[in-house]
Amino acid sequence: MSCFDPLTFRRQFPLLQKNINENPLIYFDNGATTQKPQSVLEAYQAYYSAANANVHRASHVLSARATQAFEDAREAVKSFINAASLKEIIWTKGTTESINLIAQSWGGSQLRAGDEIVLSYSEHHANIVPWQLVAEKTGAVIKVLPLTDNGTLDENKLDEMITSRTRLVACAHISNVLGRINPLEKIIARAKAVGAVTLVDGAQAIAHVPVDVQALDCDFYVFSAHKMFGPTGVGVLYGRLALLADMPPYQGGGEMIQKVSFAGTSFNELPFKFEAGTPNIAGVVAFSEAVRFLQAQQGQGFYDYEQSLIRYMTEKLQNIPEIDFIVSGAPDIPVFSFTVKGHHNHDIATALDSRGIAVRSGHHCAMPLMEYLKLSGCLRLSLAPYNTFAEIDTVIGVLTAIIHGEEAELDADKTPAAPVADASTAMLERFAAIKGWDSRHREIMLLGKTLDRMDKGERSEQTLIAGCESLAWLSYRLDDNGYYHFKADSDAKVIRGLLAIVLAAFNNKTAAQIAAFDIQGYFEQLGLLQHLSPSRGNGVQAIVAKIRQVASRD
Repeated sequence: MSCFDPLTFRRQFPLLQKNINENPLIYFDNGATTQKPQSVLEAYQAYYSAANANVHRASHVLSARATQAFEDAREAVKSFINAASLKEIIWTKGTTESINLIAQSWGGSQLRAGDEIVLSYSEHHANIVPWQLVAEKTGAVIKVLPLTDNGTLDENKLDEMITSRTRLVACAHISNVLGRINPLEKIIARAKAVGAVTLVDGAQAIAHVPVDVQALDCDFYVFSAHKMFGPTGVGVLYGRLALLADMPPYQGGGEMIQKVSFAGTSFNELPFKFEAGTPNIAGVVAFSEAVRFLQAQQGQGFYDYEQSLIRYMTEKLQNIPEIDFIVSGAPDIPVFSFTVKGHHNHDIATALDSRGIAVRSGHHCAMPLMEYLKLSGCLRLSLAPYNTFAEIDTVIGVLTAIIHGEEAELDADKTPAAPVADASTAMLERFAAIKGWDSRHREIMLLGKTLDRMDKGERSEQTLIAGCESLAWLSYRLDDNGYYHFKADSDAKVIRGLLAIVLAAFNNKTAAQIAAFDIQGYFEQLGLLQHLSPSRGNGVQAIVAKIRQVASRD
């Protein structure tokens, strides 16, 4: 058994030593992206400091140095996944671009009307939408594999779904929501039996399980650097050499050509045929360090520690009666997705964030899965080997307190509501004395409780606010004096609190006053937007845009 020390491992990640919202950061959003070790950060900086030049194209020392580092990275990835040839390793921006490349190049040239593409209900949008686009162009048909109760693809349906009309089977190695390893061997074997090509989305698997593409015998395997402690903006497309050789280029430009002429252009050899333009050289070089870093850590001790995190977290979550896991059984990698009875997932995530705990809430780029499971969204806590049992205990403690209402006790001494005519000033005064995001978050939750609910009949498609990740509605009345009276509601308490703040700025004003109000300055004085997630901030802006749209058209 190899020795793995999680605390030594953790100390190599600078951001994990920081405080967020005046609390030590607990980062449980590794399914979205992992943190970066110091060695990867230094490799990125070192490229620009000591070897900054374009690759493959110049006859000087810096270019040779950059090219060597760039191609060494390709060799590192080839070895890491046991590809047969360097020509089978294509650099992309990430898993999403890798799948789009395959869809447009292989799919666009090979698929015909009536051909079938087999996907699954648990796919990330990146492994659905590109195939929808190519199916629309070619006339191919998409079929969807169902899931078992524990969240894996139903292998009993393989013969029924993968038939002689199937040309491609594309599925995740591990779902980004369910955390279950799919039965790839059986899926790939069935696809080969009918002559279909296989694509495996390895984005969630690559940092958690050993990957050997030759042993898997898949045709394509794709993944991203940033989910395995590497930089963002770098990805890998592994493709079987014979398939890549027959595929037309995905993009045109420098590097991917052999000769350009108005009389006819010929293309470069693999892998460069698919690498048009100047690549993310610094990212690739830093990714090479991430591969070396991960290889040095991975071993039985590494995997055993992850499994111990899974067992511990599963047990702790199961002891909270209000938690409902979205599928049965413990996950295969430390990705935990669940809902909480009586609480919206965004409210829980925001409350955790106020205590420096980073988790994910929403549909997780898996809307078809949410629809399949009859959910509007869920919470996801995804761990890495730098997370600790002590962090789990802290998160469980805070989560339990939130569920039991201990994090948002109403304060009887709160400032009473201001007169309607001066609501925005009163709101600014209310927040002026509040220090820290944790306290501001509690105030937002309090405001959400005080906002009057709209009747169910008013919460309709006509009043729905587009652009909010949580459902939110807005209705209004224009009185005889030209003043607008808005009502708003949401299924998330935190959004109701933000709605109360926005309505304080715009209610009981004329169209001219609404247009003239400095809403961005108002938000800055309140000290809110910089603490909100991008999706939550975009939702607030969508609410503002809806109100201004209403006021401008009447």
